[in-house]
Amino acid sequence: MVNVDTVYKTVLYLLNKQQRGYITPDEFNKTSTQVQLEMFEKYFEDLNQQLRVPQNESEYGDRLKTVDEKISIFKTSGTPSASAANVFTPPTDLHRLGSVIYDNTTEVERVSQKEFLYVNNSPLTKPSTSFPIYTYTQNAADPFTDVTVYPSSITSDISFSYIRKPIDPRWGYYTGTVGQYVYDSSPYLTATGALVVGTDTLTAQLTTDASGAAVDGSYTGTPTNPATLGFATDGSGTGASITVIISGGVVTQINVNSGGSGYAVEDTITLDRAVTGIGGLTDPVVTLVASNFYPNSTYGSTNFDLDNTDQTELILNILAYSGVVIRDPQIVQTATQMVMQEEANQKS
Repeated sequence: MVNVDTVYKTVLYLLNKQQRGYITPDEFNKTSTQVQLEMFEKYFEDLNQQLRVPQNESEYGDRLKTVDEKISIFKTSGTPSASAANVFTPPTDLHRLGSVIYDNTTEVERVSQKEFLYVNNSPLTKPSTSFPIYTYTQNAADPFTDVTVYPSSITSDISFSYIRKPIDPRWGYYTGTVGQYVYDSSPYLTATGALVVGTDTLTAQLTTDASGAAVDGSYTGTPTNPATLGFATDGSGTGASITVIISGGVVTQINVNSGGSGYAVEDTITLDRAVTGIGGLTDPVVTLVASNFYPNSTYGSTNFDLDNTDQTELILNILAYSGVVIRDPQIVQTATQMVMQEEANQKS
């Protein structure tokens, strides 16, 4: 993988070196997603091209093997969900379907709708559990293309090998003391209802304090419903680890160590002062808001999902798009020429 912070800082350095402009983290993230998708699709074009030319057998100079290694990052397998008796919905991260396998032993042959009519109507070619077939068609009821397996008696034991979609890159940050963007290296969590991990991320949501009589110290726990060791939530969230710091008898900081899942806006997190040992006159209570969750915050980062040998081309492509963002045609032209030269070097 290519480090997203390295790429962003390199792009900013090259843009600012001649004081040509600046792109915000949001502009960078959107541009990077587009560039990554373009480079990802180009892998398959390169593979097709290399399959048509003679290859060498050197250990590190085999271009076909090199391209296949880049694609291998995205090769995976999974079990589809059944939307009907013999109809299977592929995993949501599917990009290109490879093989459909029945009972871990038999490959299911793909046929078109027209071919299916001929195959199914002939006693000699009619599908069976020994020679199953499938059609791949759009389901009007959902956004996914469904796999329909024949014979219709096959209602389970189907698995897919496929190419998954690349994960969108993200340069996450928080605002520093003088308004600067500070890189947040903690991973962007995709679990539904995961709390933003970081220092001081829940302090502002403290709606009830300990009334100045709590015992100073650091208290860590996992808020659940029902409560676990004095940490309770009134929602269905679980798995988050939070640390509450008491100083001068009051709560001064609430940190999230791990995000968990299943938490929601307006859920409360209550610390039972009698159980946790923090003492005080009241139980500290945190009420969650939208910014405590990753889709509504700038926290959390995701590296590029590409092979690390593509870092140079990645930066050049982002620079080309950045020239469009800041309206500098010279940057676009220069970066585009360098990308073309880089590609030519790889293929020559």
